[in-house]
Amino acid sequence: MKKCQALFFEAPYQVSIHNESMPVPTGGQVLVKTTFSAISAGTELLFYRGQFPLEMEVDASIDALEEQKDYPLKYGYMAVGVIEEIGKNLSEQLLEKRVFSFQPHQSHFVAKESDLIFIPDNIADEDAVFLPNMETAVNLVMDAKPLLGERVIIFGQGIVGLLVSAFLRQFPLEELVVVDPLLMRREAALALGVDAAFDPKEITLSNFDLALELSGVPEALNMAIKKVGFSGRVVVGSWYGQKPVSLDLGGRFHRDRIEIISSQVSTIAPELSARWDKSRRFAWVWKMLGTVKPSQWISSRIPLEEAEQVFATLDTNPQDVLQVVFEYI
Repeated sequence: MKKCQALFFEAPYQVSIHNESMPVPTGGQVLVKTTFSAISAGTELLFYRGQFPLEMEVDASIDALEEQKDYPLKYGYMAVGVIEEIGKNLSEQLLEKRVFSFQPHQSHFVAKESDLIFIPDNIADEDAVFLPNMETAVNLVMDAKPLLGERVIIFGQGIVGLLVSAFLRQFPLEELVVVDPLLMRREAALALGVDAAFDPKEITLSNFDLALELSGVPEALNMAIKKVGFSGRVVVGSWYGQKPVSLDLGGRFHRDRIEIISSQVSTIAPELSARWDKSRRFAWVWKMLGTVKPSQWISSRIPLEEAEQVFATLDTNPQDVLQVVFEYI
């Protein structure tokens, strides 16, 4: 019997690879052979470290994840592949089509045709795997509403932070500054053309109009509040999981009318939803994937069998890795 491989988070700080029976597509399903899946380090380390909220479903918005609530569990949500088999009543024209799907790290998966996103011919698999990151970046910029001539500071230059920097670099801003403790990330941001990149311990600039907190570090939210001026805006795109967040909301936060805005990609801001929907947003996602080509930030392409070492490295030595993708041969 043919087997497939899947990554499981067994318990905090424990990952393993399971050999499973090859899934068989039924009805309106297809079988996809994965070519690449990307690690979303900020989110997946919450599962690796046992910091995700146990009272919540792993992800209620993704069919492949929604029924999981505790270890052992599969996770991951950025996978591209090729359709190998089709269920009954589906067109054979689907065979060999390249697709993106919100799926855990695994060599094969079955999905409904309606849950697949077909990859345009001009987008490489290595860029298409960043589709959720780019969609998040598009949503963050829409929620941030940058204005002509504003001074903007971004905390966190992981992949989402770099994509937001690439976006905002195209706006007519007075200044675009980024903050990240990792030299590799700061150098990547400078290569995009940001005006300055600082270690959190070195940033002395202040009085920004807009701050985006994308680091996943709760302490950075307080720093973002301190760095904006009167009536400044702080957009929070991080998910902290169970990490406690202690905010300094006394003093100037209250007096200076600072606004904190939550941004999450599952929904579009109500004031935009009458004109914007997912399809319109995706049009910009594909356009920006073709323009930015985030595959430039892949620092490691590894087989799934090396997952244990990779997560240990991401946990203890993040300065050594910018972006990891699993490559399925």
